Amino acid sequence: MTDTSAHADHLADFEAGELSQKMGIEYLELSAEHSVARMPVAGNRQRVGLLHGGAYLVLGESLGSISAGIHGGADKYPVGIDINATHTRSATEGWVTGTCTAVHLGGTLTVHEIRVEDEAGRLCSTVRITNLLRSRPQS
Repeated sequence: MTDTSAHADHLADFEAGELSQKMGIEYLELSAEHSVARMPVAGNRQRVGLLHGGAYLVLGESLGSISAGIHGGADKYPVGIDINATHTRSATEGWVTGTCTAVHLGGTLTVHEIRVEDEAGRLCSTVRITNLLRSRPQS
């Protein structure tokens, strides 16, 4: 069996894309089945001081798509085809942590659920993403 996880000592070399960097997302664990990342509230707030609802989606989509990409391997890449979120609490400071769990890992579709919690462990948002796995063009 192939190890599809990225361990903390290898995450420094991981390139997640420009938006993740701008949002300050730090990846802590990465695998197809279970991934974890955290994001600062500061710099990602709306004008009234609450973490922007779209920031939860960025964290969720980043984790779900990376996990789907790990599942797809070198021959496939993920394309998000559906995402939704239910926000249940507002974070105003500190960090939020997203924990991504695979719901379905198929040959063409993946579904992941991401629970985003504040530093006190309180649920702030639940994000669900479906990715289509597309074949990479042959070179």
